[in-house]
Amino acid sequence: MGALAELAAALREEGGLLAEAVVDAPEGAAEAGLIVEAIHEGYLEHYATGRVVRPEDPDLALLAGDRLYAFGLARLAALGDLDMVIRLADAISQCAQAHAEGDPARARAVWAGLGADQDGAARA
Repeated sequence: MGALAELAAALREEGGLLAEAVVDAPEGAAEAGLIVEAIHEGYLEHYATGRVVRPEDPDLALLAGDRLYAFGLARLAALGDLDMVIRLADAISQCAQAHAEGDPARARAVWAGLGADQDGAARA
């Protein structure tokens, strides 16, 4: 099972509003790892369109992004991988800065450098 399919299954199992907004993971999703993909999906909920969670309400999309960040970070904390914590914190920071400066292409490049799947389309 690919990382995005695993993320979709985990979110469906948790139930609630997010589970109702989960769609099937795209074919050929990257095998970059559940943690990176969960955090990347959280980023996409904030700045683009999610690949796994697609709520119609933009406010719910922001909340979904926060929940997905927390989902990934909780699993990362359980691993105790400090190097990965630093890499993902840097990625999130660099992406926020890129968006603040109007450079979403730079943010996509950051995620690509981490091996995250790039199937999120920009929100209008």
